Amino acid sequence: MDFEFSEDQRAIAQMADGLFVDHCHDDYMRQWDTSGEPMMAPLWALCIETGLHGLAIPEEHGGSGLGMTELMLVLQAQGKALAQVPLWRHQLAAATLARFDASDSSGWVGKAAAGEALLSLSLDGLNSALGIELLAHPNVEGWTISGRVAALSLGDQSRAALVLVQAEDVPRLLLLDLSAPAVKRISAVLTHGEAVTDLHIDGLTVDAAALLPTEAVAWLELRSVAALAALQLGVSEEQIRRTVLYVSERQQFERSIGSFQAVQMSMADNHIAVEALRTALWQLVYRIDAGLLAPCEALATAWLACEAGHRIGHVAQHVHGGIGVDLTYPIHRFLYWSRGLGLALGGAAANLERLGDWLNDNDKLGWKYDLEEHQAL
Repeated sequence: MDFEFSEDQRAIAQMADGLFVDHCHDDYMRQWDTSGEPMMAPLWALCIETGLHGLAIPEEHGGSGLGMTELMLVLQAQGKALAQVPLWRHQLAAATLARFDASDSSGWVGKAAAGEALLSLSLDGLNSALGIELLAHPNVEGWTISGRVAALSLGDQSRAALVLVQAEDVPRLLLLDLSAPAVKRISAVLTHGEAVTDLHIDGLTVDAAALLPTEAVAWLELRSVAALAALQLGVSEEQIRRTVLYVSERQQFERSIGSFQAVQMSMADNHIAVEALRTALWQLVYRIDAGLLAPCEALATAWLACEAGHRIGHVAQHVHGGIGVDLTYPIHRFLYWSRGLGLALGGAAANLERLGDWLNDNDKLGWKYDLEEHQAL
């Protein structure tokens, strides 16, 4: 078997890496911290110009029609640069609509592919202790929507979003036009700089087609976990690279602190954590692109991403000492991003609990059951 990336995949990764690194240098990031801007608009314009915003959108809708592998390579590069652009939510929302909303009466998928309309999504209710706070009640015209969506990414800048609703005790995805009068918004900014909006909805009436089929939730969740884990992989890789450089140069007792055994062991643990995440992520991405089921692989990847982000982030801060908490020094941003990604994934404890429940309820895990699944198809 050949596990190497194709020439086209390597070219996409190199282009994304160059684009993000050139734009998000440390001087620019210091300016960005105090700019108050909701996202890096010039960089987002470059993403649209180069087509990175539409990799996962089907070709027939104007996207590139590529797989999760290509998108993950771009997100890994985005994580390394800490680039505040809505790459994965925008195109996964569009890809979900392309697959499950055949009518798409407003043409959201085509507008997303052309870069004319920004789309967002939120699956936070799946892991939140509060559960899904948006409720859908049937009426003669379709559904009445009431409740709250917490911290929708770029909710003020997006034209539409896929959000979770509880419809007759079943989680469903709702295509929500954010310009609807019944949608009230409260803006905020997360610690790592991501602009979010709380949505409060009271008595919004939508037609029956606004709720996607029930299977859309699981389809989108798999890909959302992979996207967030790919970002975390990029964040952690760059965090480790910068920390290794620092401990190699920082002198104490007339020797580099990287030569101290405690520092070496801590950094070795970080290396193991990031490689474990890499292995789980690419297995998940392979299974998604191959059309295989991957519920437990997604939960394992989410847990490893949360664990790696927490471990690597805190070790990096620790070995940097006092300079690690100086906001003019760049390392703190990686810890902030890791915390934000961990929260978006639902946290290590919640994912481990869900994984334990899955393993308790399922006894078919392994390659031989994949073969049986293909034969059944």
